Amino acid sequence: MKHISKDDTITIPENVTVSLKARQITVTGPRGTLSRDLRHLQVDIQRPTKKQLRIVVWGGGRKHIATIRTVRSHIENLIKGVTLGFEYKLRYVYAHFPIGVTINKGVVEVRNFLGEKFVRKIQLDKDVEAVASTSQKDELILTGNDVDKVSQCAASIQQSTRVRNKDIRKFLDGIYVSEKGTVVKDF
Repeated sequence: MKHISKDDTITIPENVTVSLKARQITVTGPRGTLSRDLRHLQVDIQRPTKKQLRIVVWGGGRKHIATIRTVRSHIENLIKGVTLGFEYKLRYVYAHFPIGVTINKGVVEVRNFLGEKFVRKIQLDKDVEAVASTSQKDELILTGNDVDKVSQCAASIQQSTRVRNKDIRKFLDGIYVSEKGTVVKDF
């Protein structure tokens, strides 16, 4: 069943400015600027007031209407990124061979995984910062404003330490995402 029109609105916080041109959204806040190109989606993004965005789908079916929530989530993630930032914490898990992780100029190097001599090198995105935790042993903290880039770097690190050709029920070694949150804690 087709609907004539469906819409949803987003309220923009006080310390954030949003510029919109042909479904290209640029969000500026206290932590920086993020932009997203949504021209591949057939939605209408309007600005009824200075502090509101309205996402409209005209004559859409069920799956076309689902893009409203997708666009809303993308914009809310941009707003959250420029105000609070994103932080992913990864923990090293090992039974016998201690995993060694070093961070050099945007490259994370994983050594001694399952006792292997091979050094795994994971290139981080330029907008993502990696720091070894000072409060927790065997923990890596990834921070950045763009949730897509931070989560992709975390996934790349986790996937680099997959156990192959062994029983994964027994060999639980690896680097796993343990916590997802925001950089600014007191909000």
